[in-house]
Amino acid sequence: MNPSKRRLWGEWLLTAPSFIWLTLFFLLPTLIIFAISFKPSDPLGGVGPGWTLRTLLSLRNPNYPEIIWRTAVLSITTTVVCIVLAIPIAYYIARCKAWKRDLVLFLTIIPFWTSFLIRIFAWKGVLHPDGLLKQALVFCNLISPDTLLLYRPGTVLLVMIYTELPFAILPLYAAAEKFDFSLIEAAMDLGAGRLRAFCSVFIPGISSGLLSACLMVLIPSIGSYVVPDVVGGIGSEMIGNVIAQKTFVDRNLPAASAMAALMTLSMLIPLLFFLRGNKGKNQEPKPAREVV
Repeated sequence: MNPSKRRLWGEWLLTAPSFIWLTLFFLLPTLIIFAISFKPSDPLGGVGPGWTLRTLLSLRNPNYPEIIWRTAVLSITTTVVCIVLAIPIAYYIARCKAWKRDLVLFLTIIPFWTSFLIRIFAWKGVLHPDGLLKQALVFCNLISPDTLLLYRPGTVLLVMIYTELPFAILPLYAAAEKFDFSLIEAAMDLGAGRLRAFCSVFIPGISSGLLSACLMVLIPSIGSYVVPDVVGGIGSEMIGNVIAQKTFVDRNLPAASAMAALMTLSMLIPLLFFLRGNKGKNQEPKPAREVV
């Protein structure tokens, strides 16, 4: 066997476990969900025989557009706020001393040591009408005694930002750690201010981390249902709550699968167009003076 074929087989052996894992636990379940969305529901909570389009047509509920819009607004707002907060944090972590870097990274990942559900219920206790936070805000005349901190879309947004912020910090730090900070100093030597050098040199230099951070925040935010269910009210319902209700309360697996399939397509199609456009930009030939 020649060296090229041997290297090719070695690459296949290295990627085979990951490929098999993704196929078994990601691709096949997604295809099963898409298939169930074309099946009728069973009165006992299962999947009926045959194929039908009624399950997809049943999604024409007049309440769904409002829920979809609320889900999109909360998810996009969460992503934008997390990215805006995570960029300077990642910059600071990458530039600080080793012991400070380890400390900040430790503080970033320490919430994962506690159950996600316990952290959400902790926020419910903090924002409770009789909690210390509300009493302190009322004492400072910042809110009235009748103000309700829980069961509002703003509360859902706050808790979602809290839960998703570490997922934006870590990939941005990984990209910032590889960034050549001498480029910022060179830009400042050429007359750029600190803020302009930060926005024009550092942020484009960590674009790969920005994409990863956006995906890691946006995707779980769109499918979130625990946060709206615990700290949100009727006016804070998201798509994930509707899917959970169809699955566990209504026991209508085809309807839940149809909503999950549409949600998957709504995220996958724009992502594919974005990646295709980004790939085309990377393959464009550079001008001769830039190459030199």
